[in-house]
Amino acid sequence: MSPAERRSFVAYARVSTDQQGRSGLGLEAQEAAIRAFLRPGDRLLTTMVEVESGKRTDRPKLHDAIARCRKTGAVLLVAKLDRLSRNLPFLRSLLDGDVGVAFGDMPHVPAGAMGRFLLTQMAAVAELEAGLISERTKAALAAAKARGVKLGGDRGYRPDAPPDAKAGSAAAAAARTRQADHGAHRLAPIVEELRAAGATSLREIAAGLTERGVPTPRGGAWTATGVRRVLLRVGA
Repeated sequence: MSPAERRSFVAYARVSTDQQGRSGLGLEAQEAAIRAFLRPGDRLLTTMVEVESGKRTDRPKLHDAIARCRKTGAVLLVAKLDRLSRNLPFLRSLLDGDVGVAFGDMPHVPAGAMGRFLLTQMAAVAELEAGLISERTKAALAAAKARGVKLGGDRGYRPDAPPDAKAGSAAAAAARTRQADHGAHRLAPIVEELRAAGATSLREIAAGLTERGVPTPRGGAWTATGVRRVLLRVGA
C-alpha cells in the first residue's frame, strides 16, 4: 500500500463513569472494535477516551478528536455507534460535518451519502426504540406503585439484623425475600435508565449493570437470568 493510500484515523471511545474508566469496564470491547476495524497499513494517530453520559452532547474529548481530524485529514473512528450518541440531531450534525466518520462495529457501512443515510436511519430506529422502552418501563413502574409496591428507598430491611433463630426457616426465608425485593427495587431506576439509553435485551441490561459497576446480590457477574429475576420482582 502506497503512502497515498494509507488511511489515518483518530479513534474515539466513551465510558459513562470514572469508575469504568479506571477499571477498563466497557473500554476493552471498544478497543477491540477499533483494532478489528483497522487494516494493515492504516495509521491510528491517537485514541480519545471520554468519561461522560451518552445523553450529553458537550463532549470535550470528542471535540478534540474532531479538531485533530480536521488538522490531519484523518477519519474519526468511533468504536461503537451507541458510544457516540443516540441523540439523532447530534449524530446527524456530526455526519453532516466536514470530518469523515467511521464506526468500528459497522465496517460494512459505506462512506459518503449512502453511509450517512444508513446511519441516520439506524439512529432514528434506536431513538424510537429507546423512547418506547422508556414509556413501557415507566408505565410498569407506575402500575407497580399503584399496586402498593414501594419503589426504591428504605423498605425496612436491615441486612445486619438476622432473623430470630427461634422463628425457624420460614422467618429466614422471609428475610431473604425482603432482601431480594429491596435490592430489586433499588435497581429498578438504573434498569430504566439503561432501557432509556437503548438497552433492548436482558443481556444488554446485564452488560450495562456490569459496566456501571453495580454489584449483584451474590457478588458475581450480571447475567440475563439475573436481570430477569430483578424485573419479575418489580413487575417490569
